[in-house]
Amino acid sequence: MIVVRVVQTEDVDALVRLAGETGPGLTTFKPDREALAARIARTRRTLEGRAEPHEAGYFFVMQDSVSGDIAGVCGIEAEVGLAQPFYNYRVSQVVHASQELGIWTRMRALNISHDLTGYAEVCSLFLSPRYRASGVGGLLSRSRFMFIAQFRERFPQRLCAELRGHFDEQGTSPFWRAVGSHFYQIDFNAADYLSSHGRRAFLAELMPRFPVYVDLLPAEAQRCVGLTHQDTVPARRMLEAEGLRYENHVDIFDAGPVLECHIADLRTVRDSVLAVVEIAEPEAAHEANAAALEPAAPAAQAQPQPQALVSNTSLGDFRVGVAAGAVHAGRFRLSASEAAALNLNAGDALRVLPLKPR
Repeated sequence: MIVVRVVQTEDVDALVRLAGETGPGLTTFKPDREALAARIARTRRTLEGRAEPHEAGYFFVMQDSVSGDIAGVCGIEAEVGLAQPFYNYRVSQVVHASQELGIWTRMRALNISHDLTGYAEVCSLFLSPRYRASGVGGLLSRSRFMFIAQFRERFPQRLCAELRGHFDEQGTSPFWRAVGSHFYQIDFNAADYLSSHGRRAFLAELMPRFPVYVDLLPAEAQRCVGLTHQDTVPARRMLEAEGLRYENHVDIFDAGPVLECHIADLRTVRDSVLAVVEIAEPEAAHEANAAALEPAAPAAQAQPQPQALVSNTSLGDFRVGVAAGAVHAGRFRLSASEAAALNLNAGDALRVLPLKPR
């Protein structure tokens, strides 16, 4: 079974190897052993209630419970911008008009913004290319919302997600070339590295003080404003299905879109329910499999069972996976192997979210 679980200290070596598969633009997951070990430690402090509000954050890994292979990561920051400013560009409309000349123009402008300070942020989503054809990307992305739904009291009212912006065929950001490179005088990867390690003082010292008029940028850079990286388009679709929307904020480095919403409006928060674990007996499972092999008239054939996200309710060892079934009379049936992968026993509570919306 593929499960997403809270990161553990012993995962650091596997995470360094996995981070080596990422490309430019993923600010919060770099192949830096020291930084990854620090993030794991920060997650454990947060779970144990020892983290200060400004540093609280959670990090999760996707793992094949049979092979032990770690195939992806994702994270949640509890409240951004409390210790260091959380900068974005706000995309606004600027209108100029001359009644005498009969001229009216409307332009887009980028203004430095702190509007998202205090939001929770879903971040660091990365799935190894080795697993992208297996349909587990949705599990990885949605696992964070299952955690938020289960531990709602740990998060504020609003949530955001910064998405990777557009990069050209040479792996560079046209928006960075047109804007950031002139102000910061370092390359994109250097700025990205400093920002991802919390060294953001240079942003306040060097960033433009006045609005950036989009119409004055090269056409290629203009197209980048709010444009999602091609590898991140599936992740954006999943976030939008969950309820997040683009509200005219973009990243200051690559102009990738920022999605946001009220946490109460997340589909997982609205639709997931708690149930009691029921573990299928091996004999019952064998009989069900045998019955499925018996020929039957088309009208009598059983309908395929719906799929659901299922998670345990443990804070320190939170785990979520996909299982077939639905809640009946407050109970949800798992196989013995599924229950073991999720660290659940018969009679335990679990959270269930049907994959198909109601």
